[in-house]
Amino acid sequence: MQAEQNELITRVGPGTACGALLRQYWQPVALVDEFDAQLAPGMDQRPLKAVRVLGQDFILFRDERQQWGLLDRDCPHRGADLAFARHEGDGVRCPFHGWKFDASGRCLDTPAEPVGSKLCERVRQTSYPVIERSGVLFGWFGAPDKAPPFPAFDCFAAPSTHVFAFKGLWHCNWLQAFEVGIDPAHTSFLHRFLNDAPLAAIGINPAGKQFRSASLGDFGGEQWPMTRVMREFHQPDISFEARPWGLQITTLRSMTPELTHVRVTHGIFPQTFVIPLSPTLTITQMHVPVDDTHTYWFSFFTSFAEPVDKDAMRRQRAQFIALPDYVPKAGRHNGWGFDAAEQRSSTFLGMGEEDINVHDQWAVESMGAIQDRTREHLGTSDKVIMANRRTLLAAIAAVQAGQTAPGAADAALAAQMLGPDTVDGIAPAGTWSSWWKDQAQAKRDHAPWTQASPAQTPSSQPA
Repeated sequence: MQAEQNELITRVGPGTACGALLRQYWQPVALVDEFDAQLAPGMDQRPLKAVRVLGQDFILFRDERQQWGLLDRDCPHRGADLAFARHEGDGVRCPFHGWKFDASGRCLDTPAEPVGSKLCERVRQTSYPVIERSGVLFGWFGAPDKAPPFPAFDCFAAPSTHVFAFKGLWHCNWLQAFEVGIDPAHTSFLHRFLNDAPLAAIGINPAGKQFRSASLGDFGGEQWPMTRVMREFHQPDISFEARPWGLQITTLRSMTPELTHVRVTHGIFPQTFVIPLSPTLTITQMHVPVDDTHTYWFSFFTSFAEPVDKDAMRRQRAQFIALPDYVPKAGRHNGWGFDAAEQRSSTFLGMGEEDINVHDQWAVESMGAIQDRTREHLGTSDKVIMANRRTLLAAIAAVQAGQTAPGAADAALAAQMLGPDTVDGIAPAGTWSSWWKDQAQAKRDHAPWTQASPAQTPSSQPA
């Protein structure tokens, strides 16, 4: 890749071409949990916090009517920092001169002005629409009144009882953070466990045991954990197909002439991937640029079976990510927790078994704050990475030309922003393509919340 192209696809601030593209999509700005006083002390007294997205600074607050306000952080009077504003229930007041704004950005008061002043009527603080979905707050930073319909992907369609959301900060550019998730080959190495835990020990909720749960199907009458399949069959046949939301990625690992491991995942353009975590649990992970060199990942764990145990899932992750700022405890400062003895005995990487997020964190942070793609040597197994970059460059050019951005940004495609289905299983080699769709359909048919959503079935997704 040329240096100019790498610069084009990584810079996201105001006035940049890639930033203009990303502003055509709803962007996650915070977890609703960040306003829970039990998790973030003081939020019961002052539900307001500073957030930074796409290289811009904002304040996010909830008023006494439970409405969300997302405003520019600098006061429109003389630029003081509204992150220190007084929260007064119906709005926030700048401590510098007392100017007050409601959740819509309307100026409510300019108390130092003369009686009868109409300055308030001429001043607004820039505000941004906010939507709450599945425990996450999303902001719209594109042209006013041009926001596309919010997509109805499974993680947003499922009831709150069946979705848990969490996040974490990585010190790297958004694109390298996203690219690790659409790379099917890395799981055979980066997430390789050298020893397999008993499947019975995983329990019914494998959310804290990524890749430890069993693949669907069996091999010689025995269930295999995902990690064993990926460890023993590490030369995958990777293919991809265009879908309305982006790419459907199919990864085949031939086990015997009769059996093939099939894993179907998705890249939802421009910054989201969807993968199976178990036969009934998926992860939808979004990567929102804080700025050019920092990224928050937002993960949605969606259950197609029993309700999720949010408290247990939060406790498991809080061992490794410090609240209320959601900063990983491991990082470059401590070598991401690397243990040479562990690398020899239990994991390929040597950075723990319980939280594989740190594996991905090391991979993307160790590249540098912004990966220098001019130094890469890509191979056949990188075909999805290359395809996504081509799509990204084309989308940037389209937006620059005044055209509609692809996927979820295109209102004409809104009805197709459903699903998408995933699978990880051992299938008959000759019929794997129909086998995986049958498995996905069965999972959907048995889910307690999908009965009214026939449009999301694999058979109805575009071929």
